[in-house]
Parts: sequence; C-alpha cells; structure tokens
Amino acid sequence: MVSKERWKCSSIAVYNLGYHIIWCSKYRRRVLKNQIRQRLNILLQEKAKEIHVTIESMEIMEDHVHLFVKSDPTACPQWIIQQLKGYTSRKLRKEFRELTTRLPTLWTRSYYIESVGHISEDTIKKIY
Repeated sequence: MVSKERWKCSSIAVYNLGYHIIWCSKYRRRVLKNQIRQRLNILLQEKAKEIHVTIESMEIMEDHVHLFVKSDPTACPQWIIQQLKGYTSRKLRKEFRELTTRLPTLWTRSYYIESVGHISEDTIKKIY
C-alpha cells in the first residue's frame, strides 16, 4: 500500500501533480554563481510559497536551473514558470547591477517541462 501523503486533496479533487522544469540564462551565460545563486535560491522559495507551489528539489547550475515542483490542478504549468522566472529576473537584475550590463534579459524565453507522476506511462497503458 502506498502512503496517502503522496496525494493532496481539495474540495473537488484528489491529485499528485509534479513537474520537472528547466530554464537557462540568456545566451547560457554563467552568471548564476556565488551571491546571485544564493539569492536566486531564496527568491524561488519565496515566490513558490506565495503562489502555493512546493519546490521538492532544486539545483542551480551556473547557466541553468532545475526544479521539481508540485502544485494543485488550478495552477497552469506555464503560469508557474512565468511567475518564477519573472519574479526572479526582476529582483536579481535590481539587486545585481552586473546582470543588467551583461545581458538584455536574465532568462531565455524558452523552458523545458515534463510532467512527473507516480504512475508510469506504461502502467497507464496497461490499465486501459
């Protein structure tokens, strides 16, 4: 039997929605290090809490960010990414002047996202 902690409940749904998200700095510049990296970590946690998203794991590389997040069914994945990227870009560029002189924007427009669930695609195909 699987633990019930895996599921969240709302008044109308039981869910377990997870997303693996990756995005890069503009031109893959290696700017996400030292104090910028530390501040980015804090900002991502702040914004995630504000928009009711749980960051299960995070890895900040020098030129890109990996997140595994969980959210409720009302939060569109694209909106989650927009909120995280927009907030962190605005705050970091305001606090670290070198980000405005080296880059026209902090993040690229693109991102990678994959839904991650407990039940594999093969399992679902077997059920149906």
